[in-house]
Amino acid sequence: MKIGVLGSGLMGKEAARDLVASEGVAAVGLADIDLSRAQQVCDQLNSSKLTAYQVNASSEQELANYMRQFDVIINALFYSFNEIVARTAIQVGVNSVDLGGHIGHMTDKVLAMKEDAEAAGVTLIPDLGVAPGMINILSGYGASKLDKLDSIKLFVGGIPVRPEPPLEYNHVFSMEGVFDHYTDPSLIIRNGIKQEIPSLSEVESIHFEKFGPLEAFHTSGGTSTLSISYPELETLEYKTIRYPGHAQKFKLLVDLNLTRMDYEVDVKGQKVNPREVLLKVLDPIVELGEKDDAVLLRTVISGEKAGMPATYQYEMTTYKDRNTQVTAMARATANTISVVAQMIGNGTIAKKGVFPPEKCVPGAVYIKEMAKRGVNIIETEQLEKTRVSM
Repeated sequence: MKIGVLGSGLMGKEAARDLVASEGVAAVGLADIDLSRAQQVCDQLNSSKLTAYQVNASSEQELANYMRQFDVIINALFYSFNEIVARTAIQVGVNSVDLGGHIGHMTDKVLAMKEDAEAAGVTLIPDLGVAPGMINILSGYGASKLDKLDSIKLFVGGIPVRPEPPLEYNHVFSMEGVFDHYTDPSLIIRNGIKQEIPSLSEVESIHFEKFGPLEAFHTSGGTSTLSISYPELETLEYKTIRYPGHAQKFKLLVDLNLTRMDYEVDVKGQKVNPREVLLKVLDPIVELGEKDDAVLLRTVISGEKAGMPATYQYEMTTYKDRNTQVTAMARATANTISVVAQMIGNGTIAKKGVFPPEKCVPGAVYIKEMAKRGVNIIETEQLEKTRVSM
C-alpha cells in the first residue's frame, strides 16, 4: 500500500517513521508547504520508501494532485485543515484519517460528509490521536464485550516523569490548546442526562504504578463523539491526569481572568490581553525540552454481561523513547494514526463512509499492533457473580 502524510511536524514525522518501518507499506509521501522542511525529515529517517513533496494544503488543487497518488492519507496538519482534507479525499476517492479537532466543531463537519464518502467508496476516520483516538477505540472495544453498556469513565494525562514547580507540568502540545481544554466547559453524561460542567472541577485522587499520588479533573473535548455513539449511557466523563495541586493553581489563573481571550486591560495607555502575556510568561517555564515525559491512560467501561455486572478496564503507561528521543505523547499519538491508516490500507477496516474510531477500529488488532511498537495496553476484566435484579 502507499500512504501519504500531510504535515512534517512532530506527529507527521513520527507517523512517517512508523510507516517506513512497516512491511505492508511500499511507499510513503511526506508533504509540507516548505519542501526543505519535509526533505530534512526524509533525510533524517533515511528510507528509500520515503519521498518529500511540496503541498499548500489551503489549495484544493494542490491537495488533490498529491492525495490521488496514495491509498490512504494521514492528515497530521493543524485541525483547521481537517475539513478541506476530508472533502478533497472524497473528491479524489482516497481514504483519509486525521488527529481530530473538537474546537469549532471541526470533527462534526467531517462526520457530516458520511453519505458523500460512502458514495465515493472511501473510508474517513477522524479523531485518531490519544484523547480523542486511543480512548475511543478502547471504549468501543470494551463496549463490544458487554450486552448492555452503562458507563464510560476516561482518565488521560501527558505529564513529566520528574515534575518541577511551580506547575509540575510540561506541555507536549501548544499551551494555547491546554488553556482551551481548561477553560471551555466539559461535556458529561450523569444519570443519563447530557450536561456541561466547568473544567478544572471535581478533582479526585488517582494512582498509577511507579508514580506517586496524582489527581484527575474534568477538561473539555475528551469525550469527543462517545456521547453520540452511545446515547443510552448513564455515565460518561473524561478527566485529565496531573500531579496534585495543578488544578487548584490553574483555577486561580482562570479566576483572575488571565486566560480569557475576550478581555483586555490598560497598561500605560496600551491595551493588553492578559492571556497573551501569560502564554509568553509560561512558555519557557513549561517547555518540555530534553526532559522525559509519560502518557498515562485508563478507560473504565461498565455494564452487564449475561445478566451480571461487568467492567472492562484498559490501562497504558508509555514513556519517552530514549534511543530516538521521541516523546511519549508522540509515540502514543503517531503510532495510533499510523496503525489505523494501515488497517484501512490492508482491508482490515473495510467499511465505507465516515466513522468515529469507536465504531470501526477493531480493538484486539489495535492493541496487538500498538504492543509491537512498545505501547502496551493492559486489559483487565471484572465480572461479578451477582445477577442484576430486573
